[in-house]
Amino acid sequence: MLELPLVIVDVQRAGPSTGMPTKTEQSDLLFAMYGRNGESPIPIVAASSASNCFEAAFWACKLAVEHMTPVILLSDGYLANGSEPWKFPTMDDMPNIQPNFLLENELLAEGFLPYQRNEHLVRKWVVPGTLGKQHRIGGIEKELNTGNVSYNPDNHQEMTRIRAQKVANIANFIPKQEIVVGENTGDLLLLGWGNTKGVIKSATKTLLSEGKNVAHVQVNFINPFPENLGSLLAEFKTILVPELNCGQLIKLLKLAFPESTFVGLDQVKGIPFK
Repeated sequence: MLELPLVIVDVQRAGPSTGMPTKTEQSDLLFAMYGRNGESPIPIVAASSASNCFEAAFWACKLAVEHMTPVILLSDGYLANGSEPWKFPTMDDMPNIQPNFLLENELLAEGFLPYQRNEHLVRKWVVPGTLGKQHRIGGIEKELNTGNVSYNPDNHQEMTRIRAQKVANIANFIPKQEIVVGENTGDLLLLGWGNTKGVIKSATKTLLSEGKNVAHVQVNFINPFPENLGSLLAEFKTILVPELNCGQLIKLLKLAFPESTFVGLDQVKGIPFK
């Protein structure tokens, strides 16, 4: 409701409850997607390897700051306890992070509106303590632009739509989906997320060496999905989705891309795929 930057890191392990706290799982995806009261979509970023944790955390922070929204970063026990050598990037290698701060010329303007938005529906970020820009903020529904408390039905409909569209717009700001191994068309696409990257990549390479027409995609941005993911999936007859849960990502994929054919490969044992 506040539309403030916040990154929540969820290192998943075998649940529910305390479950098997030293074992890995991918069972919090639907919780990350829907686990709030009210209609309140949140961006979801998932790390796929020990070294990718840095890039995934960077993107989670970038999206939170630039789009004024909480972001959930999904890791898991397998990644958290893993390690690999990697080259630390320089600042020049990283995309810029550009907060939507209230500009200096706007500081002089009268009639500040806390929930006025830019063309991407992102509201301005006023640095706490800015003279003359004090405003009330809380958890009760906001009036369009003013941020005042509102119980107006039409206003609630519009603010709900805006918050959802703001998150959907993030698809225009994240990297396009790339293929890890294989060609961009074929009989079978192996699509994974999180720690399954290594084993799926290895299996795909083995199948390619046997002459099979397969490819591998690893999704790091789950909400929203990359804007080109649908067109990429359409180039394959079948998409196999291996997950360390009872089939959570495949549910989201079927909703988003009903024209594609998905097959699940689930494992809930607290151990990674072999």
